[in-house]
Amino acid sequence: MSTFYARLRMVFDNYTLIIIGVILAASFVPAQGSGEVFFRWLTNGAIALLFFLHGAKLSRQAIIAGALHWRLHLLIFAFTFIFFPVLMVALTPVLKPLLGNELWVGMLYLAALPGTVQSAIAFTSMARGNIPAAVCAASASSLVGILITPMLVKLMLDADAGTTGMLDAIIKISLQLLFPFLLGHYMRRWIGNFVDNNRRWLLYVDQSSILLVVYTAFSSAVVGGLWNTVPPVSLLLLTLVCSVILAVVLAVTTWTSRAMGFNKEDEITIVFCGSKKSMATGVPMAQVLFAGGAVGPAILPLMIFHQIQLMVCAVMAQNYARREEPGVVSAA
Repeated sequence: MSTFYARLRMVFDNYTLIIIGVILAASFVPAQGSGEVFFRWLTNGAIALLFFLHGAKLSRQAIIAGALHWRLHLLIFAFTFIFFPVLMVALTPVLKPLLGNELWVGMLYLAALPGTVQSAIAFTSMARGNIPAAVCAASASSLVGILITPMLVKLMLDADAGTTGMLDAIIKISLQLLFPFLLGHYMRRWIGNFVDNNRRWLLYVDQSSILLVVYTAFSSAVVGGLWNTVPPVSLLLLTLVCSVILAVVLAVTTWTSRAMGFNKEDEITIVFCGSKKSMATGVPMAQVLFAGGAVGPAILPLMIFHQIQLMVCAVMAQNYARREEPGVVSAA
């Protein structure tokens, strides 16, 4: 019983409950009028700070470490930015009528996102995988995604899907995300020690920024009639779809890494880095890429997928960690 509660606590941690509370707050007390303008400006500032700190956290050593392992990184990149989008586009004839247009857009947006950084590295470490390669792959995915994700979104979505124009999106991404990121990385020589020694404080900045974006996005969506267009049945279907998508990606990443002859440590890195989608990047980026009330439905699949991937990968990491190393004989 204690194990059950421990796993339940791992899934529904305090931050998850706070996110649910923020969604409820936006549903019952959405920001409107001058309040909406205030929260939008506050959110934009928080997003810029978030990516500034992400840039400051990324060391040159992390970029160089494992970079020569090019087969592994290309495979992770292919799963993140090619396999995911192709899979979702192929499922469009099923997903669009099943989920409705707004949630279908959210699923396509999910497919275009970069992988996570913190959780991918944490699960790789827990499972005793190739940690330097995971750091390099996850960091590169996050950086490259700032540029590739808007292009993929525009490529997959029709003009009426609620996204801004390509040129406008690139300008906004550059000003609000890429410029702060590069500035933070440039200033790492002066603030790097502070950033490295205050990771927990920076985590609070990450989480607070996401909460602001969630509240602002869902406020706009609720005012636009989100819950009238997304009934409970659609949420259940969305959860089922996200679970199936994750299962397919995990199975394909595992099979491919073994078929290509990677060792177990590299397989772990490929599975955990190639199957993740980043809420820390995806939620702020949606604020830039999508217009008004389209942000809420666009990030809803991401938020559900994020929780499912944490649950499933926590169990997988524990199973990987219990494996025997070659040449080690079990005492049993």
